Amino acid sequence: MKFFIDTANLAQIKEANELGILDGVTTNPSLMAREGIAGEAAIQQHYKTICELVEGDISAEVLGTTFDSIVAEGKVLAELHPNIVVKVPMIKDGIKAIKWFTDNGIRTNCTLIFSAGQAILAAKAGATYVSPFIGRIDDSGWDGMQLIQQLSNIFTIQHYKTEILAASIRNVNHIIMAAEMGAHVCTCPLEPILGLLKHPLTDIGLAKFLDDSKKMQ
Repeated sequence: MKFFIDTANLAQIKEANELGILDGVTTNPSLMAREGIAGEAAIQQHYKTICELVEGDISAEVLGTTFDSIVAEGKVLAELHPNIVVKVPMIKDGIKAIKWFTDNGIRTNCTLIFSAGQAILAAKAGATYVSPFIGRIDDSGWDGMQLIQQLSNIFTIQHYKTEILAASIRNVNHIIMAAEMGAHVCTCPLEPILGLLKHPLTDIGLAKFLDDSKKMQ
């Protein structure tokens, strides 16, 4: 399973990349605004900077909701860097745009997926990734991981090339379960990624090793 970090914060992107396990980055307008980045030129430059930091796919989200606006924005974003993947919302015109992007050699990430039906449409249109929002599904009283497993089964049976990108990840267990259920990619903030490093028995064992090494000296 590939690891993407879901942020626009350059320091966090650098820290995750230095671990040696980072495969890409996902962003959205909310994450950009959180970093105080506003205006088309500033946003585009920020995407370029991220692409220079990370060797991997960088999802850049369009703001338009009509076919023409999505395609126009997506073309501009795709021209920023070869690693850009255009992030498109799961709406009717979004599916139409994904098909257009696919036919014109532009990779896409269909975001805001909450059902298998939505993911099937995106895969049929040729999306590079589909992003089911696990945490938000859990918040609504459903089981987000069941959707990941369902999509994994469907995509395998139907031989879809689209990758399942587990998004809205909230904790370490979400990451582990996404891997178990067959997600191709997991995107999350830095904290859950670093959380995978931790276990109390590791801390106890390390403390014991260090204590014994002092005795040997």
